[in-house]
Amino acid sequence: MSSLDDLIGRAKMLHSEGRSSSQIADEMSLSIETVTWLLTQQKGEQAAPKDILIDWSSISGHADMLRDVSVMLLKRFIHATEENAPDELPENLPDIIIGIAHSGIPLATMIAGEADCLFTMFHPKKHAAGDKPAGSLNSSFADVSGKRCLIVDDVITSGKTIKEAVDVVKKHGGIPIGICILFDKLGIREIDDVPVYSLVKVSRID
Repeated sequence: MSSLDDLIGRAKMLHSEGRSSSQIADEMSLSIETVTWLLTQQKGEQAAPKDILIDWSSISGHADMLRDVSVMLLKRFIHATEENAPDELPENLPDIIIGIAHSGIPLATMIAGEADCLFTMFHPKKHAAGDKPAGSLNSSFADVSGKRCLIVDDVITSGKTIKEAVDVVKKHGGIPIGICILFDKLGIREIDDVPVYSLVKVSRID
């Protein structure tokens, strides 16, 4: 999917199925601002926000390929940790892998299985209901308190969701040691002093 008409059509279809702008943004790997524009503008009108479309459905739709890319993310973290502090690698490995809903959850699940770690998931406040939505860790899964935590998601667009996850993990007594991302649109090395490890850095040149 590359044409603007196709993007507008898909966004409107997802919206007609009852998805919120934030859910559509997650599913299409776009910013909420871009999704809002897609839902309210027509081609040829006001210029679209600067954003980059990432379609990784050729990977995400196949469990074996999803497992492979999850292992690559884990190796990316391990290699970076070995380079920075080779003698401290065992102490710097995670105890628990946290998947950010929705696309980070399958990645984190497979990483946890590969690394023999605990697993939990984080639900951002943009997915929460009520007058005062808040991000939350799923209490049905492992507790983060006192544990070294590796946070996983598919795409960083603005960094707001990742920052929220880091804050919530810290409030629950967890120790965020890294953030693993498939595609980094933001181009930063850390969020709140927690290093970011991405497989692919994506930037737009105008």
